[in-house]
Order: sequence, then structure tokens, then C-alpha cells
Amino acid sequence: MTEPSTAALAASIVAGQAASGGTVAVAESLTGGLVLAALTAVPGSSTVVRGGVVAYASDVKADVLGVDPTLLARTGAVDAEVALAMAEGVRDRLGATVGVGTTGEAGPDSASGQPVGTVHVAAVGPAGVVVRSLHLAGDRAAIRAASVHAALAAAAALALPEPPSRG
Repeated sequence: MTEPSTAALAASIVAGQAASGGTVAVAESLTGGLVLAALTAVPGSSTVVRGGVVAYASDVKADVLGVDPTLLARTGAVDAEVALAMAEGVRDRLGATVGVGTTGEAGPDSASGQPVGTVHVAAVGPAGVVVRSLHLAGDRAAIRAASVHAALAAAAALALPEPPSRG
């Protein structure tokens, strides 16, 4: 069975949220706006996308998204709990049905001490919480692309009653 493409996942999230009257917001670190770009590339996305925050710096994660500074001090920014807190924070602050968060090390060097390719994505919504920790290989572009796909897959798992069509 073939994995759905990133574009198909984005389209399924937009369609699913539009059908249910829901919305989505994104908090991104290593993906730098690429998750939001994938969602807004879908025609009709303006009816469901509330917005996004690119929070590269830990103080932005804390001040803008409400990530607990104690958590950031204890775990560092590249952590599954931080990805979840980012998703929860952007969902709350932007008033969205579903919040998505990404954090990790895309390389080529590690700023956090975590190995390059360490990525955490999270999605939170009325249907629950999805948190995924990944260890990705490849160059910076490949790691970021795979991170976008993983974040959208997490959101799609919450946003849809059934998996998206393959595409």
C-alpha cells in the first residue's frame, strides 16, 4: 500500500476540516513554514487555515506559543513534549480546531545536541492527540520534507474519520 503524498494529505485535511466546519493552525520550528505552505497550497484552504507561527527560538516558543519555559530548560526545544505544547499553544492562541507542531534538527549541524534527523511532530484536536518521534536520514531538505509529511499525517489522523485517498 502506497503512502499518500504530502499534497494529498494537505488536501484531505483541508477537505475534512471544511466538511466539519473545523479549522487548523500550525506552529513550526525546523519546518520553517513549510507545513503551512503545504496547507495553503490547497484551493479553498482559506476557509479552514487560521494561521501559523514559525518559532525557531526557544523564547518565541515560550512567549508566543506558551510552551512552559521549565519544560524547555529541562528537555531542550527538540523534544516530543515540546512539539505537543507547540501544537496545543497554537491551537489555543489562534482559536483552531486542530493544532499542529513541529520541532527537530534538520542539519547539517545540530544546535541542540540531538542527532541531526531527530524530529518530533504533534497534532491535537477534539479527536485526541497524535505525537510522533522520528529519526530521519538525508540532507536538510529531505529531513524537512519528511517532517512536513509526518506533521500532516499526524493532523490527518485526527482530522479525518478515515485515511485520505492515495495520490
